[in-house]
Amino acid sequence: MRPKMILFYLLAVLLGGCVLSLHPLYEESDLIFEKKLLGTWAKSGSKETWQFERGKGENYYKMILTDEKGKKGYFDVGLGKINDIMFLNVFPQEPELKEIDYYKFHILRAHSFIRIEQIEPTLVMRLMNPDKTKEMLKNDPNLIKYEIVQDRIVLTASTEELQKFMKAHANDEGLFSKPGELKRVQTKDPNALGL
Repeated sequence: MRPKMILFYLLAVLLGGCVLSLHPLYEESDLIFEKKLLGTWAKSGSKETWQFERGKGENYYKMILTDEKGKKGYFDVGLGKINDIMFLNVFPQEPELKEIDYYKFHILRAHSFIRIEQIEPTLVMRLMNPDKTKEMLKNDPNLIKYEIVQDRIVLTASTEELQKFMKAHANDEGLFSKPGELKRVQTKDPNALGL
């Protein structure tokens, strides 16, 4: 299988268990940059790594997610705060597919959101829980604009509406997964991270 197609399928798997959004959680003016996030992080005993480098633009990160088999996914990431809670807005970079343009037109990238509990001494993150989100939307379909596409939630609300939703519900029990803890991994070339 070609490397670019592997990347495409990796992105599909990574985003498969997430709540997706057509719009970002932040406007560019809302973004902050936390230098402590830069570096490579991993779960104890795991080969999967999350690497954060300086991205394009003053307050952006480039995230390289490497799975247990060494396959990589590349993302543009913005960090911001809502009610003093930090969130990452994760957006896959354009995959370099070799297929015809008409095929590429059908690939729609989407945003996902990760709640950051702390950056140091360990990076503690929580993904949006799709099951809890579905339950909340079943109980109140007008909570936020969304569609169910191929049995997955796709938020269609504007950035402003997404921020209002997070302000009201970021602390709701179960909206975010249990915390995942990552430890900093020493890198061979600190200059590669833009330090």
